Amino acid sequence: MKHLSKKLIAMLLVLVMTLSLTGMALAEEPAKEAKYVFFFIGDGMGSPQITATRYFLGTLANPDSPFPVPAELSFTTFKSGGLMTTYDSTSFCPDSASTASSMASGEKTLSGVINYDVNKERQFKPVTEYAKEAGKKVGILTSVSLDHATPAAFYAKVPSRSSYYDIAVQGMSGTTLDLIGGGGFRYPTGREKDQKDVFEIAKENGFTFLNDNESIRGLKPEDGERILMIAPDLAGSDAMQYEVDRLRIVEEGGDSLSLADFTKSAINYLDNEEGFFLMVEGGKLDWACHANDAVTTMYETIALSDAVQVAVDFAQEHPDETLIVVTGDHETGGLTIGFATTWYNTYFGYLDNQNISYEDFDKRVTKMREEGLSFEDAMAIVKESYGLTLEEGQDLTLTATETATLKDAYTMSMLPKAQRVIGEKESFMYGGYEPLTVTCAHILNNKSGLAYTSYAHTGLQIPVYAQGVGAENFLGFFDNTDIFFSMMSAMGLIPADSVAAK
Repeated sequence: MKHLSKKLIAMLLVLVMTLSLTGMALAEEPAKEAKYVFFFIGDGMGSPQITATRYFLGTLANPDSPFPVPAELSFTTFKSGGLMTTYDSTSFCPDSASTASSMASGEKTLSGVINYDVNKERQFKPVTEYAKEAGKKVGILTSVSLDHATPAAFYAKVPSRSSYYDIAVQGMSGTTLDLIGGGGFRYPTGREKDQKDVFEIAKENGFTFLNDNESIRGLKPEDGERILMIAPDLAGSDAMQYEVDRLRIVEEGGDSLSLADFTKSAINYLDNEEGFFLMVEGGKLDWACHANDAVTTMYETIALSDAVQVAVDFAQEHPDETLIVVTGDHETGGLTIGFATTWYNTYFGYLDNQNISYEDFDKRVTKMREEGLSFEDAMAIVKESYGLTLEEGQDLTLTATETATLKDAYTMSMLPKAQRVIGEKESFMYGGYEPLTVTCAHILNNKSGLAYTSYAHTGLQIPVYAQGVGAENFLGFFDNTDIFFSMMSAMGLIPADSVAAK
């Protein structure tokens, strides 16, 4: 027994020493760092937009289900995530310039200001500059113009977001960007005399300009020192097509690039031994919410989700080296799921009747006005675009009140804009948008059980989804400035305890 006890004690000592040495080895092993960082921003995308999109897709996929079945988006299954505040130094209802600056640089500032402090004196240093200094390549994609507030926060510093030309010049003449793409430039030749064309500046600084679908889809690392790629079929405000319109173009036999297409090309070009930082913005989601167009909003959310899926596919090949973060900068429109007249019911299937964005329907309204169309003839176009009808016994048959409201909007839209008398009532009803267009959207939204409370931004907290290396830093409740510190920590550019301290 004595001999057995000594052997047992010796074995235990060896086991303890082995465990201790293993623990020391593990403690000394450096934490994994994110070689590849994807940061997706749905401009104006809050929980209501994500939830409504899931319910819409789930309803379409399960039309005969006796109970609600929400669908998943590419990022709603991520295991890490949290909820962040978005207020800035101006308001609880911030704008994209200040919120993007906070996420890019970890600092609060005023609405309308990009990477400057509240006194408009001190400049902020965005995460992209740190990533570039660390040897990573940097890419920026957006569905809106390249000089818009959100993309600008990742490569420019201006006291006013309206300085489109200055923003573009900083991007094309600076050293941060390896690739930028999506929409175009608002004022490529500036608004003052003798300002050099932004495209000339880009060429002088080593950018290869791509402006056709084939070249963009087939982009390879050897195609240029730096890449500027712009969709050839830009819509209004030098932005890409709305997804609902892009899908219609494709269905009719045309070709139009998606945000996912741009994301695939960016990855092909940026991938290298040192890794990359890629920011992708679904910018037109915000515009659709401003216009209270729920269907267009949901399709923009789907377009962003499809782009995220491209990153998820890439991460499966690089699981120990990739971080993907998905969030919004603020919520737009005050979207609610549930409407007074539908009580506790929703009818998401009704939304599938809309096949056009408010922007493209505005063009149809312009044509109606030019041709002097009657209300009855206009209603045929409304039915084709939204499913709303005067015919009795249909799911989307207009009530007497809805018909009167739509007729008032039609009457206003048939007047030239200079002749429209917009009082307090009309301003509240139409929010500065084409009366007939926004009223069609409101009626379809409400019949489906949805509603907007605003044409502007709101102060809602925003969900954050994260997957991969450093995703644990995005758990819980935090401020939008913490996004910067969490991404920096994931890349090993600041100690992990800095995030905890923040």
